[in-house]
Amino acid sequence: MIEVQISTKEAGQRIDKFVRRYLNEAPLSFLYRLFRLKDIKVNTKPVPISYILKEKDCIRIYITEQQLKEFAQPKEFIRGSGSIQVLYEDDNVLIVEKPRGILVHGDEKEKRRTLSNQVLNYLVNKGEYDPASTNRFVPSPAHRLDRNTSGIVLFGKNIEALQELYSLFKKREGIKKEYLALLEGQLRKEGEINLPLMKDEKKGMVSVSSLNEGGKSAITRYTIQEVFKDKTLVQATLITGRSHQLRVHFASIHHPICGDSKYGDFYKNHLFEKKYQFHDQFLHAFRLTFLKIEGKLSYLSNKTFTMELPKEEQKILEELRKEKACI
Repeated sequence: MIEVQISTKEAGQRIDKFVRRYLNEAPLSFLYRLFRLKDIKVNTKPVPISYILKEKDCIRIYITEQQLKEFAQPKEFIRGSGSIQVLYEDDNVLIVEKPRGILVHGDEKEKRRTLSNQVLNYLVNKGEYDPASTNRFVPSPAHRLDRNTSGIVLFGKNIEALQELYSLFKKREGIKKEYLALLEGQLRKEGEINLPLMKDEKKGMVSVSSLNEGGKSAITRYTIQEVFKDKTLVQATLITGRSHQLRVHFASIHHPICGDSKYGDFYKNHLFEKKYQFHDQFLHAFRLTFLKIEGKLSYLSNKTFTMELPKEEQKILEELRKEKACI
């Protein structure tokens, strides 16, 4: 028998999810058999798999020492290189700046240099995260940005906060994300793009579709910030949050994001890269606002966090202003 006491960071989650994380190498059939035989108890009493854990709950799991050794394997902790810039931090959330060129999560090609690893390193150095406990709760991002998009990313430092952040991003009611994007061509007025999107998982591409064909509702609103000789800086707000939404939406109205190698104008991208030595899409998640929210994170209501446009992008805008002044 093993005994585990639930900490503040782990409270608020279903017991089956906690046990699956704790016994991370155990087959699901084995775990659900433990529940069925009432070999998992909380405060000496059997509980259903839907039970929500509370701080200081005492979980007893009736397995052998050999089963514990076999099924409870700490995950490998990969130290990430680089430091992070913190915009805001408290006991529940961590808001950081993500530079261009770095993944939020690792993939098959890159597992070490990720924003998530850098955040975990930061928390290890502060004494707030123990890599030896990775079979329990791991501080994680509540949303993602593409590798070549810079901007603000939120992390949950405990399970209850992370779940609330997930819910806010999913419902799109209590949180507002705003971007700056440099587009090809001139736009003269604000607008809304309401075109359903569908993702091809095998190709990793998103395209405009219809709801009848399996597309998901996607809405982008934008305002004009500055018009240049042949480009436009816009401020865009995601009403929905689909993969590659801004990139596909702006390409669909024939004003793709400058430097977008997947959905942009390849010839213009070549000219843009050659002229400004800028190798990525000009897209930056610059502002995040919590609206009126309830629950554990209610104290963040009406708070706004802003990340300044990176220096490379600022330099490009300065050059564009000079070109415009010479016309």
